[in-house]
Amino acid sequence: MNDKSRLVVIVGSVREGRFGPAVAAWVADQARAHGGFEVDVVDPADAEIPLALPAAPPKFAGDDYPRPDGMRALTAKLAGADAFVIVTPEYNHSYPASLKALIDWHFTQWTAKPVAFVSYGGAAGGRHAVLHLENVLTELHAVTIRDGLAFPNYFTAWQDGAPLDAAAAGYAKTLLEQLAWWANALRSARAAAPYPGGA
Repeated sequence: MNDKSRLVVIVGSVREGRFGPAVAAWVADQARAHGGFEVDVVDPADAEIPLALPAAPPKFAGDDYPRPDGMRALTAKLAGADAFVIVTPEYNHSYPASLKALIDWHFTQWTAKPVAFVSYGGAAGGRHAVLHLENVLTELHAVTIRDGLAFPNYFTAWQDGAPLDAAAAGYAKTLLEQLAWWANALRSARAAAPYPGGA
């Protein structure tokens, strides 16, 4: 078994002028420096993700779920991941519709895998969005990581693609250590026996 877990960092917003790619790039750099992950960044702006869903949910359709061809590469990356970091802004005390659509088009791709959260926003730093995401991902049988990373007032707290707070890298390391532990544990568990739930 490869010692490195496959980590997918997801950009949560497709909004015009979005800040998400800068945060996702920084998170990806932190994960590469950590050394425990093979890192890939997924941007929903590069995929076809309709808001209208097929009648049968992916939970029951499995591999026969009729996803658009423009979603094929994204689905393969999610399926191959051992762990996720979702980078999300906060829109009206929740997370973007584009991120909900990405999540809802999939099911088994999240099952028995750890998900960590990095958020950004105004005074709350996107924490309301993360609270909602924790509920959604738990329903999909993912394991949410307790120690997330939030960036309040990101518009004044970042410069040249990095946070001004020197402590941010330390918080990111804690998040990644917990994520790596869960990724390794759950990857071993999935290899040993099928997960007894979900589909």
